Amino acid sequence: MGGQPVTLHAHLVVERPRFRLDIDLAVTSGQVVALLGPNGAGKTTALRALAGLAALDGGHITLDGHPLHTVAAERRPVGMVFQDYLLFPHLSALDNVAFGPRCHGASRSEARRTAAAWLQRVGLAEHAAAKPRQLSGGQAQRVALARALAAAPRLLLLDEPLAALDAHTRLEVRSRLRRHLADFDGATVLVTHDPLDAMVLADRLVVIENGSVVQQGAPAEVARRPRTDYVARLVGLNLYRGTATGQHVMVGDVRFSVADHLDGPAFVAFAPSAVALYRTRPDGTPRNLWQAGIEGVERHGDNVRIHLQGPIIASADVTPAAVAELDLTPGRRVWAAVKATETHAYPA
Repeated sequence: MGGQPVTLHAHLVVERPRFRLDIDLAVTSGQVVALLGPNGAGKTTALRALAGLAALDGGHITLDGHPLHTVAAERRPVGMVFQDYLLFPHLSALDNVAFGPRCHGASRSEARRTAAAWLQRVGLAEHAAAKPRQLSGGQAQRVALARALAAAPRLLLLDEPLAALDAHTRLEVRSRLRRHLADFDGATVLVTHDPLDAMVLADRLVVIENGSVVQQGAPAEVARRPRTDYVARLVGLNLYRGTATGQHVMVGDVRFSVADHLDGPAFVAFAPSAVALYRTRPDGTPRNLWQAGIEGVERHGDNVRIHLQGPIIASADVTPAAVAELDLTPGRRVWAAVKATETHAYPA
C-alpha cells in the first residue's frame, strides 16, 4: 500500500438465494481498484453494497476511518457512474451535473457554477445546454462522470463505465477517463468485464469468482501469474496445475521442463503464441512435447487460433500461412511443442 492511509476498508457479506458474496476490499487514497470476474461472480453486488443500494448481511464498510454501512445511501460521500449512465432525460448536461451539489446543500447558482467548471474539465463546456438525447455515448459518459465528481465524493464507483461505447469511442474515452481518475484523490472502485479497461485504468486488480476473491495484485503480476482458468483466459494464457520436482512439472501425463526450480504443487503457464505445431514428431533439442487433436480453428486478430484436445487442452496461435502449410483442420492429429524458456512455472 506504499504507506498511504487506507481510504476505504470493507468486508462485504451479502446473502442471496444460492449465492453468497464474502470479500474484503482495501483501497488507498488516489488508488483505482478494478473488480473483475465472470458473470454472476458478485462484482455489481459488491458495488451496490458500497453505494448503499444493497444491504449488508454481515461485515462493515469504513471510509476515512468512519463507518459507512450505517449511513443511508443518499448521505454517503459516494459518486457512482452506472453502465447506462442514468442521466435525467429532461435536464440539460449542466443541470445533470449540478444535481449532485444541489443534493448536498449547494444553492442553485453555486451548483451551476460547480457544474460548469466540471463540464469545462471534461471538455464539454459547449454542450452545457444539451439534453442527454443530443449527446453521443462518449459525451454522455463524460457528463455522468462529471455529475459523480461534482459532489466531491471520497469514494467513486464505476459500473462498466465504457461498456455502452463503440470500439473507436471507447479508445478515446478510456484515455480521458484515465486522466480524470489520476486527478481524483479519493478511492475508486471500478467494475469491468474488459481486461484492457482494467489493465489501463486500475492500479490493482481484485478477481472475484463465486462471491469470493480468488486473486489480487498489480495488473502486471496478475497477468503474469494467473491462478484460475478465468484469469488465464482473461489475460490470454494456457494455464495448468501440476506437481513440480526441480525443473520439471507433471501435468497429468505431460512432463514439462521449465526454467524455474520448484517443488510441490505448481502452476505452468505459457502464451498460445509460444506453442509450435508439427505434422510429424520434431527432431532436435528436447522440448515440452505432446500429441494432440485439433478441435477447432478460428481467426484471432492477424493470426489463427488452434484449439487442441489431448492429454491437455491448449490454444496455439499460428499464422494463416502455417494453417495452409500444415493443413490444420479440425480432427487432424498434430504434435505440439513449447520451449522451456517460454514456459513459466510458479507455486500453486
